[in-house]
Amino acid sequence: MILIITSCKQEQEHAHDEESGLEGLVYTIYTDKTELFVEFKPLVVGDESRFAAHFTILGESFLPITEGSVTLSLSGSAGTQSITADVPEVPGIFRLGLTPEKAGEYKLVFDIKTPSYTDQITIDATVYPDEEAAIASQEPASGGGNEISYLKEQAWKIDFANFPVKRLPFFGVVKTSGLVSSAPGDEQTISSKTSGVVSLNGNGIYAGSEVRAGQNLFTISSKGFTDGNANVQLQEAKSNYEKAKTDYERNQKLFTDKLITQKDFVQSKTDFENAEALYNSLSGNYSQGGQIITSPQSGFVKSLLVTEGQFVEAGQTLATISKNKRLVVKAEISSTALAKAGNITTSNFRVNNEKVYSLEELNGKMVSVGKSADNSLFIPVFFEIDNKEGIIPGTFIEVFIKTDAMENAIAIPVSALIEEQGNYYAYVQTEGESFEKRELLLGSNDGKQVLVLSGINEGERVVTKGAYNIKLSSASGTMPAHGHEH
Repeated sequence: MILIITSCKQEQEHAHDEESGLEGLVYTIYTDKTELFVEFKPLVVGDESRFAAHFTILGESFLPITEGSVTLSLSGSAGTQSITADVPEVPGIFRLGLTPEKAGEYKLVFDIKTPSYTDQITIDATVYPDEEAAIASQEPASGGGNEISYLKEQAWKIDFANFPVKRLPFFGVVKTSGLVSSAPGDEQTISSKTSGVVSLNGNGIYAGSEVRAGQNLFTISSKGFTDGNANVQLQEAKSNYEKAKTDYERNQKLFTDKLITQKDFVQSKTDFENAEALYNSLSGNYSQGGQIITSPQSGFVKSLLVTEGQFVEAGQTLATISKNKRLVVKAEISSTALAKAGNITTSNFRVNNEKVYSLEELNGKMVSVGKSADNSLFIPVFFEIDNKEGIIPGTFIEVFIKTDAMENAIAIPVSALIEEQGNYYAYVQTEGESFEKRELLLGSNDGKQVLVLSGINEGERVVTKGAYNIKLSSASGTMPAHGHEH
């Protein structure tokens, strides 16, 4: 198990035993599941040490452990002592007490069992033979400096999280905008097959209405028209079809008896097939009310180009049906920016100035990069993506085109930033309930992460959710009462 220890020192601000001079020890330890923030006085043979252990479940938002048990063991060559708290005293806080029996080097082991997971956290500990030995080993107490106190009980009540800072590759970014449109093959146009008056079948056919494949959408009626009357054309086609069929069947017998030439027989067969094709074409989806137009696919009505009672010509576009599953984003960048950027690798997309998607999250791919600038002197870059909530064809979204990567960079989530008069800050959690405000020098950002040139170091934990609440707490000028026992 990898433990990240952010604090293991004596803390001046916390209460201590004035008679003995023993100051409380404070540890903040992380696993991949849990944060432990624990306070207790140095371990002395025969003296009870009380542990105020704060357990936080790590995730998108940090939450207190509300159910489960914690077993604290003091384990070493002299044996093992254990105590178990079956429930937290209050959400997130377990209070435990141990009285060491023998001096020496030990392991303090916290075994966590909850309905959803188990975990184990270990701290190296020394048991001193007496208070004098413990006091003699104490390091000088550190001052509070510019640290801001923000209690676990406060953080658990808000949307709070922090982020471990690591050195990772960070891509160069070209920020631009992109026009969203439906992907090729995702849309189909419906056209009138005959001239006549349009009737919208059913209620609620509007732009944006959902439709299914084969659903009746329109009826085109040419009743009462002299030219292009579909009903007259159908009757004429039916008569021609029946006559051609009769002639063909008769000529089949005559040809078998060699009473007509092959040329005449082939001509009658051709006339029949043409008449049949025309009749089937006119009679398909035809009712007494007129020619029925159905939806060629399931999806939604992207555009409705006719109204009830409108006269249309044969071949006129009636509507466009879109599946709305795949979309194309056309981003444009200047040739100068493209030359400086290097190779385009991937992209992020920010929608409505809030939600940011990566190309991978949208099951997307870069389709092409233009080889020349268009009339706007910009080069188009095309991405194909899945549709997600908030991405609407015909609108613009922010595009963060990623290029060649910078190795071993420090980047933090954009959500960690606090802006004040044009300067950017972030809050670093130095201990379980202590924070520092850091001024940052920033580089580019890809919508999700921002490059930090100075102000934060690898291994620190930066607040990504709840930073504004910490700012308000520090601005109030009052320090919250600590209230933890040692």
